[in-house]
This record gives sequence, C-alpha cells and structure tokens, in this order.
Amino acid sequence: MVKKTLLFMFVVAPLIAATLIGGTVWFLYQQKYTGPDVVFTVQQGDTFGVVNARLSREDIISNPRLFHWMARYKGVMGKLRAGPFTIPSQSKMEDVLNVLIYGQPNLNSVTVPEGRNMYQVAQLFETAGFGPKETFVELCKDPSFIQSLGVEGPTLEGYLFPETYKFVPGTTARDILTAMVQQFRKRVGDTNKGHPFLSPHEVIVLASVVEKETGAKEERPQIASVFTNRLRKRMRLESDPTTIYGMWERYTGNIRKDDLLQLTPYNTYKIPALPMGPIANPSFEAIQAVMAPATTEFLFFVSKNDGTHQFTTNYADHQRAVDEWQRNRSNRAGKSWRQLKQ
Repeated sequence: MVKKTLLFMFVVAPLIAATLIGGTVWFLYQQKYTGPDVVFTVQQGDTFGVVNARLSREDIISNPRLFHWMARYKGVMGKLRAGPFTIPSQSKMEDVLNVLIYGQPNLNSVTVPEGRNMYQVAQLFETAGFGPKETFVELCKDPSFIQSLGVEGPTLEGYLFPETYKFVPGTTARDILTAMVQQFRKRVGDTNKGHPFLSPHEVIVLASVVEKETGAKEERPQIASVFTNRLRKRMRLESDPTTIYGMWERYTGNIRKDDLLQLTPYNTYKIPALPMGPIANPSFEAIQAVMAPATTEFLFFVSKNDGTHQFTTNYADHQRAVDEWQRNRSNRAGKSWRQLKQ
C-alpha cells in the first residue's frame, strides 16, 4: 500500500499534473483572435510589458503570461517595432508576436508631384496627417537644418525630390524632409555637375523654372534652351512663375502689372539673372533638360493654349506668334512676356 501511495505521489500525480498543465498551455496556445482584422499600434518607447497588457485588454491574445513566456523563449522581448500593425482575424498568439517583431508597419503614402513648391509639399503632408504645414515650412527655412543636409540654397526648395513616399504615422517633419533630400541625392547624384556655366545649385534653380514653365513635358529641352540662351546673352528670363514664387505667401491667384515692377530676388522681369533660389521641386527630367538643352537659337516662346508653345528666335517673330495665339485673350496667364512688360 505504501509503495502504491509513493508511486502515485511521485510518478502518477506529476504525470497527471504535467498533462493537465501541458494541455492547458496547448489549449491557450491554440486560441485565436476571433475579432475582425485590427490595427494595433506600438508606440515609440513602449516596453514589452506595456504592449503585452494592451494586447490582453483588447482581447487580441488569450493569455499575457504565456505570451510573455513565448517572447522570452524566442529571445525577442526587446525587438518590438514601433508603428501600426494589422493583426489579422484568426491569429494565434505566435502569429501576433511574429507580426509585431517581423511584420512591416502600416505606412501612409504621400505622392509629391513634380513642380510643387515647399509650401505645397508641406500642405500635402499636413493633409496626410504628419503634422502642421507650418512645421515643415519652418524647417525648410531653418539655416542649421539646411546646412546639416548639405543643401546650398537659402531653403530646401528644389531638393525635396518629387516621388511617392511611405512613412509610418507619427514620422516627424524633420525625418520626412531628410528622407526627401536623401532621395534627391540618390536620384540626381552627380547628374547636375559639369554644366558649362552653371553651378550645381544654379542647375537646380533653372530646372525649377523650366519645370514650372513646361506644359508639355516633351518641350523641356526647348524651354531649357530658351532660358540658357537668354542667360548667355545676359537677357532677363522674364518668367511669370519666378515672380509668383517671390510673392507666394500673399499670392491670391492673380498677378498684376505692379507685381512685375517690384524689385525682388525672384522677379526675373527686373533682375538680369537667375532667381535667388529654386521656385519649385523639379523632376529629374527637368534637371536633365538643363544639363542637355536642345541646340537652338530660341529666345522667346508663347503659349498655344494647348499646353505647347510657339518658339521664336527674335522679337518680331515673337510678336507675330503672340498675335496669332494670344490675340484678344484677357486671361493673364495667356499673355506674353513682352505684353506683360508694357
């Protein structure tokens, strides 16, 4: 009888207990999150304990102790990634852990079109939920931040490369702008070096003007040739978009004759040179057009009202083109450079 008792105490009972414990653990391990797909956000700096408790409260995991043991056994307790993650329905605890450790955080996508300026870029990111546009603009004008990114100009204008970007919600304006400038370096690289008479920064300045003046993308090399020819002859560029940029923060959609008479670093109707800095963020193709403009003697162009232009080499031909394409047009945007000056 004593032997049977001892056998039960030291062999059978432990086996039963182990079986029960193992069965319980296996049962809990197999439990699945049965709700709909849910987005669970790990905040920057969250400890594993904080995340574990929240997962339990939100009924995404069935047992926080087992979840803790699982993460500890796998050696991943300190490897949580910050960001929002989608937890699929029917996920077991191991699936949840794998999503938070190895999964890709949900990203917000923002497309920055070619030719947008820094104010418009700031608005795009504000709309996408990345913070107030004022923060972006202030950083774009911050001398120490500009210097830290190795940008030569007075602002980051021209170096916020047009692209589709994907960022984790909560990414700071500083990190976003840094990524955009890095993308500029990656895509442009040394492409804008070695121009016959423009510095690398001046190439970006002129490319931004070409971008804003181009309706039909295939005309970029011709537009670039016009401005290059004018610069060589020390003629004023006389570009509306540069003047508009110089008054952007008070621009209401209309430009008046008085605006063209204002002496500002961006009014190319008054200054016989490039504007002080870029007026937009040009495409790679606009930069290429400045580096390799079409070989022409064009000095003028006028809109044909369909996105393309009539190019001419002298003022008399230009006036005839103006008469042909812009006669009786009251729209300010349709008037030629010379009409605007008179």
